[in-house]
Formats: sequence, structure tokens, C-alpha cells
Amino acid sequence: MTDRKTLKLRSPDEQAEAPALKRKGRGWEISESRLDALHDQAREMRRHSSEAHKALAERFAKADLGRYKFTRHAVVGSAIVDFNCHNLGMVIAIDEEGANEAIEHRRDKSLEAIGVRVMRIKAADILENMDEVLARITAGMRLRIADKAESRRKHFASHPRKANPR
Repeated sequence: MTDRKTLKLRSPDEQAEAPALKRKGRGWEISESRLDALHDQAREMRRHSSEAHKALAERFAKADLGRYKFTRHAVVGSAIVDFNCHNLGMVIAIDEEGANEAIEHRRDKSLEAIGVRVMRIKAADILENMDEVLARITAGMRLRIADKAESRRKHFASHPRKANPR
């Protein structure tokens, strides 16, 4: 008799590692077929979104966020996130009823390992208190902008530009 292989999830305590970045192509050490499957799945999720996703997407469409834009059900690495702002490196995750918390926790750790900040919001809060949710998102965006500006200042302070010899 042969042993059956089963899918085993790692415990949330174990470190989740993000896939290695490549400097070419689509950027991640993920096969093209896997990325295509992820994009197809994200497209299907956009077609069949929950009420909370639709409500928040509608408010983002109406809002003037300047150069920042949140895309719905975006593929980031090997994960599909609810809303992604690429310029800020910020993800908004909507907590739905019955979601697997271990998988979401592992995905969040993987995203944070590559420098993407994850903000979790409950679906009930979006549907009941949209103004408070938008204020919270705006505050998170301001913090992220300040963090990026600070890291840019540190980078340029530690790497002064040399005169370009011509």
C-alpha cells in the first residue's frame, strides 16, 4: 500500500518566505502558467465580488487620490489581494466571514517581507461605517507616504551622489 500525499499547511508561527525576486520578466520566481492562473482567478474574483468589495471600489473610483490608485483583486507576487496601491506599496485586505485566518496571516507575512504594508478591514465595517473606514485608509496612506519619504531620506543620506565625470 502506498502513502497518500496530502496538502499540509504550515503553522502561523513558522516564517513564510516570499518568492525570490528576479530582475527580468514578470519579476517573481513563479512559473508563467501559475501567474496566468492567478490572473484568471483574480479576474473571476472581480466579476463575482462581495458587497463590501463593490462598495469600497465604488468609493475609490469617486475619490480623488491624486497619483495614488487602488486596484481591485490585484496579483502581487504569488498572492491575490483585495485592493493594491502599487505606488505606496500598500494593500487593503477585507476580512470576510469564514475566511481561513492561517492562510491570510501567512500571506500578510509574505507581503510584509517584501515591503508591502497590509491594512485589514472588516467587511461589516465597510458596509456600516464607510466614512470611518475611509478616514482610516487615508490615515494609513499618510503614514505610508511618510515612511517612504523617511526611507528615501535615509537612503540618500547614506549614499551621497558623486559628481558625474564627463
